Amino acid sequence: MAQVTPAVGFSDGGTGAECGQDFEDVMTSNAELGPHGLSAAEYHGMEPPAPSIRTGNMQGEETQASLNSPAVAGDAGFMGLAFSTLEIVRNWSLNTYKCTRQMVTEQLGRGSRTLDPELSARVVALTETRRRYRALLRVARSMLAHFQLVVTAQRNLADCFSDLGHKSPDLQEEFSYNAETQRLLCKNGETLLRALTFFVNSINTLTNKTMADTLMTVRHYEAARLQFDAYRADVELLRSSATDPASAQRLDVAQKHFLSHKDKFERLRDDVAIKLKFLDENKVKVMQKQLLLFHNATSAYFAGNQQQLELTLKQFNVNSSIATPTAGIATWVEGQ
Repeated sequence: MAQVTPAVGFSDGGTGAECGQDFEDVMTSNAELGPHGLSAAEYHGMEPPAPSIRTGNMQGEETQASLNSPAVAGDAGFMGLAFSTLEIVRNWSLNTYKCTRQMVTEQLGRGSRTLDPELSARVVALTETRRRYRALLRVARSMLAHFQLVVTAQRNLADCFSDLGHKSPDLQEEFSYNAETQRLLCKNGETLLRALTFFVNSINTLTNKTMADTLMTVRHYEAARLQFDAYRADVELLRSSATDPASAQRLDVAQKHFLSHKDKFERLRDDVAIKLKFLDENKVKVMQKQLLLFHNATSAYFAGNQQQLELTLKQFNVNSSIATPTAGIATWVEGQ
């Protein structure tokens, strides 16, 4: 067979020696080149290129990159939110079950209940006081509404007297001074209405806002007390039956929950005690002012002392910006 020899380009007109020399130079230079067309020195000084075959680490990196993509990250966030929601529902259901069980056992007389006799007595007194103040508020509102009708009737009567005085020359004087008397009574009545409105608003704020806020704190305290007793009973039950490592682990978890509810219970108990103290002080101050205002205003009105009535409103800072209930009612003349 014919032996194939690689073709090597020579310069035209070169001699054989020159050709041989060129061939040796080419072979020498090729021997000094590395596998990627680099010199030997350059090749040995470089890191080898990464192989094209995918190794396990690269596959893990690609998998991690795919997990970090927005779509997969969104799905992971959704699953995390779903698991957290399920955990919240689970804890809420467990807490509700324990509290319901504690409530039933207390009503049946089988469960122990944490009591603070002094605080409980103050809460009962507050509930009774609020009931009585709400009754006072109903009566005061009824008086305000009835007196509003009286003042409206006086204004209409004054307008009627004035109209008849203009149309009856023979009785003009009598109608005129009766009209002036009713207008004076109406004016004093509107002043008293401002005092009564201020009185009713203050009692309403004390009863339906200040006392109601304190009773809301009491309800939070009672709920915390129920949770505290429920987890206390749970800890006592687990202590009596803790015989294996699993029971001991459940006991540790129950004790953590118990201590958490204990802190909440004690904090709310202190809040209730402080609010009851401040409420008692505020109630005394408010009622002293309002009862004195009511007494002085009604006494001055029914005594016909207009100056004393105006002075009473100034003394208790009942300004004229308080609208009287009769301000929007049409008079008798306007209705004709």
